[in-house]
Amino acid sequence: MPAVVCGLLALLLGLPFAGGTTPGTVDSAFAGAVAHLSPGVLRALVIPTEPYVVIALGLLAVVLCLRAGRRTEAVLALAVPVVAILLTGWLLKPLYDRWKNGTLVYPSGHTVSLVAVLTVLVLVTRRAIVVVLAAVALLAATAGLVGMGYHYLTDVAGGTLFAVAVVLLSWPVPRREPVPSSG
Repeated sequence: MPAVVCGLLALLLGLPFAGGTTPGTVDSAFAGAVAHLSPGVLRALVIPTEPYVVIALGLLAVVLCLRAGRRTEAVLALAVPVVAILLTGWLLKPLYDRWKNGTLVYPSGHTVSLVAVLTVLVLVTRRAIVVVLAAVALLAATAGLVGMGYHYLTDVAGGTLFAVAVVLLSWPVPRREPVPSSG
């Protein structure tokens, strides 16, 4: 159910901005809030979305799955983020047709790649610290992407929701181990 909700929210969030080039009220407010950050800080905040970081995190997820003997999850850890990225670039961006600086921006492909891999890591590790680190990385990347002028806040939110939806829809539901009967 959370996957469907995230997917629907991602699809609905982009509708008011489809075919447009202007920010919404929330987009403008957030851009104003990060406008004081220096270019150096903004570049550093965008680092989590760089391909070398995303690929390294994705490979970490694959290795963790293989070490745990979860081969199906290892394949999914590699394939699902790629599917999310391809759907974003080939389907959603042209469909929503939202532009900024001559580039299609909704949903944010930077965000989809990062969040898809982070969501996989959260599912693979099931550790609270990974959730916290993933949230910090996403918040930093959000400030950087908006502050650098690459995206509007709604692009990042849409990318986050879409990536989570794709991963959750693709990921196997954890099975409970049967409890031996005592009777």
